[in-house]
This record gives sequence, C-alpha cells and structure tokens, in this order.
Amino acid sequence: MIELFREGGWIMWPILLCSVVALGIVLERLWVLRVSRVCPEHLLAEVWLWVKAGKIDEKKVEALRRSSPLGQVLAAGLSRHEASRDLMKEAVEDTGRHVVHELGRHLNTLGTIAAISPLLGLLGSVLGIMRVFSGISATGAITSQVLSGGIAEALITTAAGIMIAVPSLILYRYFRGKVDDLVVRMEADAIRLIETLGKLHAEGKEAARPRKKTTRSSPAAKKGRRVA
Repeated sequence: MIELFREGGWIMWPILLCSVVALGIVLERLWVLRVSRVCPEHLLAEVWLWVKAGKIDEKKVEALRRSSPLGQVLAAGLSRHEASRDLMKEAVEDTGRHVVHELGRHLNTLGTIAAISPLLGLLGSVLGIMRVFSGISATGAITSQVLSGGIAEALITTAAGIMIAVPSLILYRYFRGKVDDLVVRMEADAIRLIETLGKLHAEGKEAARPRKKTTRSSPAAKKGRRVA
C-alpha cells in the first residue's frame, strides 16, 4: 500500500486527507444520529405525565432541554404551555430549525468529499499522462519505464479517488435520509404535545370564565304581573 501510495504522486496526499476527514465524519454521525439519542422512545410519555400531574417547572424544562434534540423541541413547547397554541407552535418551529441544523452538521462536507474525490483522481490521471509525454519529449523515445511510471500514477490516483467517492456518496445519502426520518418523528411528537397543551389551555380558559347568573322570578311575582 505504501508503494502504491508513492507511485500515485503528490495528488495522493489530498486524496488521503479526504479519506481521513470522511471517515471521521461518518463515525461521528453514526454516534450522534442514533435514534435512542435523538428521539428517546418514552420521552413524550414522561412529559405527558408531568403535564397531567401539573409538575412543570423550570428545572424539569431545563433538564428536558439538555437531554436530547427531541427534548429541546418539547422543552420549547413546555416553556410556553400557558400561552396560546400559535405561540407554542412558533416556539417549537424556531427551536426545530436549530435542531435540524445540528443534526445535519458536517453532512455537506461529506457530500463535498464525495464530489471532489473523483475529480482529484482525474487530476492525478492528467498529471500521469503529462508525465508520460514529458518523459517522451525528454528522452526522444518511448520506453517502458516512462510509460509504466506515468500510467501507474494515472490509474492509481483514479482508483483511489473513486474508492473514496463511492462510499462517501452512499453514506451521505444514508445520513440525509436518516435526518429526514428523525425530523418527521420529532415533528409528530411536537404536534401531539402542542395539541394536548392547546386543549388544556382552552379548557382552563373556559373554566376561568365567569358564568352569568340567571334570576328566576317566583310564582307569586308572575301572578302579580298577570293581575297588573
């Protein structure tokens, strides 16, 4: 492998750098985008128990916000649980945009690596062919040594670029799909929470609204009105 790396020329160094960066991004995203970390299974049920018991306070909201990306979204709705449904929805949407941005972090870099790796390999091919023609012009004859060196550089760099680009592109698409799936799950849980809190808020307003007193006239008063 070291010998092949040397035969590929200096263009192998940026290709190697792309492979190291891509590997780091893949390992980091595999750890960060776990479903158990982003959308814990029983988190919404736990929050619902807090709402029913009336145990919503700043400490629990802050702990919920730090627990997971889904916790951040739900905490945004809980922090506005006394407000109207529109205000809760606005707070959840603002927080959701930041969460989605964090989930997609470094994926553009991975996509860029998938796009430029074949181009780096192609550049290595061009440099290898240029090396062949340069050797021919210098010696004035076509020798196997000149041809083998330039062609080896061209083939090695092209193969290395493709070997980095293919898995990078596959994993980039995979992570994009996974982020979309996680966002759909968070949206569904957030909508359930907003609907529940909105109903509770409306019921609280209805209960707090003063009722009109209805006065009933006595039968004697009604009889007096008829006589009059």
